[in-house]
Amino acid sequence: MATMTHRERVLRTLNHQEPDRVPLDLGCTRSTSIVVQAYERLNRHLGSQEPPRIFSKWLNISHPSQAMLARFDIDTRSVSQGSPDNWQDIVFPDGSYQDEWGVVRSRPAGCLYYDLTKSPLAGDVGVSDLEKLRWPDPHDPGRCRGLAQEAKRLHAGTDFAIALNMPGGTVTQAQFMRGFEDWFADLIADPAFYHALMEKITDLWIEMARDELDAVGDNVDLCFFGDDVAFQDGPMMSMDLYRKMVKPYHKRLFSYIKSRTSAKVFYHSCGSVVHLIPDLIEIGVDVLNPIQVSAAGMDTKALKREFGKDICFWGAIDTQRVLPFGTPVEVEAEVKRRIEELGPGGGYVLCAVHNIQADVSPENICAMYDAAHTHGRY
Repeated sequence: MATMTHRERVLRTLNHQEPDRVPLDLGCTRSTSIVVQAYERLNRHLGSQEPPRIFSKWLNISHPSQAMLARFDIDTRSVSQGSPDNWQDIVFPDGSYQDEWGVVRSRPAGCLYYDLTKSPLAGDVGVSDLEKLRWPDPHDPGRCRGLAQEAKRLHAGTDFAIALNMPGGTVTQAQFMRGFEDWFADLIADPAFYHALMEKITDLWIEMARDELDAVGDNVDLCFFGDDVAFQDGPMMSMDLYRKMVKPYHKRLFSYIKSRTSAKVFYHSCGSVVHLIPDLIEIGVDVLNPIQVSAAGMDTKALKREFGKDICFWGAIDTQRVLPFGTPVEVEAEVKRRIEELGPGGGYVLCAVHNIQADVSPENICAMYDAAHTHGRY
């Protein structure tokens, strides 16, 4: 098969057709990038001096450097919402900070990430408290400043597939604001408050999406949205509760996105999501990430057999065991296996499960992408 452009390669596989080779991603979303410490080691390994450009402060991730993108012949690029004009994070003397939602995060000594330390709606609150809260302005002009120009530049001036990183996560943001324990309790003990909070957050995400989609027009190929709904051993809640309490909000958001763009809906949830996949397909998810192969039931051969005609898989190279602790030979075997199991008929884009973590060596990152080029030809 003749060599394709990067965008042709990705679009063909997203349409469940085999391209010339398995497409590769690094950094097109905030769940497929690289932790700053791993970035710095890999950049040195590649002989690059490019400093990290922070993709997410609390996730401690960087956009990949140009040296990385070129070395691995990555097929994707990202565009994202910017910072609001009318808010700056409040940084406290201990280094913790408060974001525009009122959520406070801190980074413990020796840790790589910021942990949730204060939720603005924790404790004994009611629906009336939602009206008293200072909510982010979804139409703050800083959010989309330059977004149209960057999306057009990448789409018209390069041949890469472009992913729009949409903000937040309905479940995740609600958990941050309420606190995890209170949020789970609300599912049963206070459904009225639960629905009011989820409705408010979904409304805000749709308003932000409205401005983003107005800005990017037809210049993006994927719309990325992340919202964890599973643990290592299964869904966060019973399937009945998921269908009553979470699915309607995802459906409303994804339906809005699909009403505005032909770009694919690209959805991220860590964990064992196998039981959720039929519901995700039903509400319009085109692409599933990260395919956490170390979680229960996430067997790639079975996933491809059962769902491969209806959803695309993005990720699947194990970051829990193989990438941090395996040898380059073991990394190559992992890559070969996932391509063999997920690649036939298209529908697979290769990258690590979630962001490449700080304990992954440059040698193993290179081994992953080199193996993909070796074994990913159709």
